[in-house]
Amino acid sequence: MRTSNTEADERVSRFWRRYFKVLDTFRIPEGARPWYRKHVQSFIDHDRSRRLRDHSADSVTQWLELQGQTRGLSDWQFRQVVDALRLLFCHVVKPDWAAGFDWRHWMDGSRTLSHEHPTVARSYEIAEREASNPRNTLARRSPESYRRFVTEIRMADLAFNTEQSYLAWINRFLRFHDNRPLDDCAEAECASFLEHLVMRRKVAAATQAQALNALVFFFVRVLDRPLGDFGNYARSSRPRRIPTVLSRREIAALLARASGQTGLMLRLMYGTGMRVMECVRLRVQDLDFENGRVEVRMSKGKKDRVVPLPERLKDTLARQIDRVEQLHEKDLSAGFGTVYLPDALSRKYPNAERELRWQFVFPASRLAQDPRTGVMRRHHIHQTAVQKAVKRAATEAGLTKRVTSHTLRHSFATHLLEANTDIRTVQELLGHADVATTMIYTHVVGRGALGVASPLDAIG
Repeated sequence: MRTSNTEADERVSRFWRRYFKVLDTFRIPEGARPWYRKHVQSFIDHDRSRRLRDHSADSVTQWLELQGQTRGLSDWQFRQVVDALRLLFCHVVKPDWAAGFDWRHWMDGSRTLSHEHPTVARSYEIAEREASNPRNTLARRSPESYRRFVTEIRMADLAFNTEQSYLAWINRFLRFHDNRPLDDCAEAECASFLEHLVMRRKVAAATQAQALNALVFFFVRVLDRPLGDFGNYARSSRPRRIPTVLSRREIAALLARASGQTGLMLRLMYGTGMRVMECVRLRVQDLDFENGRVEVRMSKGKKDRVVPLPERLKDTLARQIDRVEQLHEKDLSAGFGTVYLPDALSRKYPNAERELRWQFVFPASRLAQDPRTGVMRRHHIHQTAVQKAVKRAATEAGLTKRVTSHTLRHSFATHLLEANTDIRTVQELLGHADVATTMIYTHVVGRGALGVASPLDAIG
């Protein structure tokens, strides 16, 4: 019996030596290695009756789902759990299913929404916590002015991204003038700040204009001191750039390198022209398979619009909805299953947050605490997972252009115009308030910069 125990102990020692050798190969920091071992040991202890080589993709999925329900587990800790198992199965145990398992879905889809995320931020009351935020100069110096700023900008019904941008410009303005009392700031101080942005920071005209709008809003609506003439100050002369657009061949190469849930999202964004935040926020009820359309709710400018549902994505999206339904049923049976609802819908319809139709089409890979209430629920996938997928696919496709998630939207519009779609139709599909915004895509349509052939090509 003693010999048998010794042999068993030696097998265990050899296993851990192999695992730590893998950790060393993949440059896992020394301080993190005991935690990687702890995560693997917890997985082993969870089902002692099964050997590691007998585990399947389903058993690993069940374990990760269980870990995703752990309250207080931060994003990086969950990603560490996933990475510990990835290294275990892909480089130590090496079962057939491990290489095809979607580890990236569990890693990238695990990021939770912070209290400043656009999806949930407007559900907060004016937060006293901002007074201790070192980056929020306005809140620290004048809490009352900060409260009034939040109240006024939300009464004006401006987008949350605009609220964040305006607050950032106001804070920069206050820091630029070295915490000068607000009563001493007027037109001259605003002009010198705007000039600094151009002369020292080299900002574009649109950026300087946004800073000006933020200062005007602050002085007029918050301080109740309308500004007069700023006088002559340096204005940005940097021209507006035309958007980066991928050809159809480049789009095909990009999408060929994208798979899984994020791959489906990239195809949907290119096929509909949706922005990344519009895509991640889609609810099950927004997909109208019968009429072949997608209803985009509360997009930029708080407008709704309808875009076409690509025919070739219908079956894939239907399977995605089935997956969401199965995931939702599991969450409900585990005592969870609620979803964030905007505005006052959760009070108006108390049971809606548990209904399938309100669930996100592209859910996160784990449950997380709602940053407002502390309730454990499944939010949508974080937009950074999509942005990473675009960058990764562009690199693998060998594209030399600067490609972002918004490039898919630019390409959607340009390819429609190349197919002789009426520009007013494209404007409506993109949700532009002014056709002049859509007109920028006419500059990249056709052959060459102006849609004409180069004379060099005519030389025999």
